[in-house]
Amino acid sequence: MPDLAQTTDYIRQRVGEDSGLGKSVKLDFGPEGVIHIDGASTPNQVTNEDKPADATISMAWDDFIALSEGRLDPMMAFMQGKMKIQGDMMLAQRLAPLLKG
Repeated sequence: MPDLAQTTDYIRQRVGEDSGLGKSVKLDFGPEGVIHIDGASTPNQVTNEDKPADATISMAWDDFIALSEGRLDPMMAFMQGKMKIQGDMMLAQRLAPLLKG
């Protein structure tokens, strides 16, 4: 299972210089840390800084790994309370293709 640094690097590669998001998203894994995607900056930046974002997706690290590997459906995760979204829900949905393995 990848750790936070490996996952951050993977997302950084997927985002590239222009993710097309146009806004910022924070993935909050609680004690495991955060991944902040700044899709408004040029080039886009992906860091582990805990900064404000237009959308914040909160979930346990193990659930995130299951989601990124396709073992957990995003809609089911949301409905079961395993994934919580604060802020721009549409922005959070546009993030999904960047997270798939």
